[in-house]
Amino acid sequence: MMSGKSTENQNMEVILDVMGCKTRRDIINLLREEPRFVSEISRELDIGQKAIIEHLRAMEEAGILSSFFKKIERGRPRKYYDISRDIHVSITINRNTFRVDVMDDLLNRKQLPPGDEWSRLLNIENKIKRGQWEAVEELKNLIRLYDHLKRRAEDLLMEAEIRRKME
Repeated sequence: MMSGKSTENQNMEVILDVMGCKTRRDIINLLREEPRFVSEISRELDIGQKAIIEHLRAMEEAGILSSFFKKIERGRPRKYYDISRDIHVSITINRNTFRVDVMDDLLNRKQLPPGDEWSRLLNIENKIKRGQWEAVEELKNLIRLYDHLKRRAEDLLMEAEIRRKME
C-alpha cells in the first residue's frame, strides 16, 4: 500500500528512483557542506563530468537540487548546485504494510524537524550573503514553521495551565 495521492505517488517514485543511486547520494552528501560546481563534484568523487551532469540534471528535475550562476574573476560564470529543500522519506515495511511517505512540508509535522535549527538558519543566512536569492523563500518557509511551532507551544502551555488549576 502506497500512501498519498497520485501526484504524491509520482513525486515519491521520482525521489526514490533518483536517490536509489549511490553516486547521487554521494553528490547530495557533498552538497550538504556547500554549493559546488560540476568540476568540483567530479574531482571529489572521481567521476567524469558528463556523468555528474546527468546525475545533477535528474536531481534538479526532481526538485531535490537547485542551481544558480555565480560570477568568477576570470572566465564565464559557473553554475553551482545546492540542496533546494528538506525532504523526509519514511519507509515502513512489515508483514502487513509497505508504505513510503515523502514529506517536504515541515508545517504539517507535529514535532520539531530533526537537526540543529540554529545551524539551518545560519546556512540560509550564508546563502543570502552569497547572493542566492532563492534562499529568501527558504527563510520565509522557516519563519512560517517557527510561527506554527510557537502557536502550538502556546496552546500546549495554555492547556497545561488549565489542567494544573483543575487539580
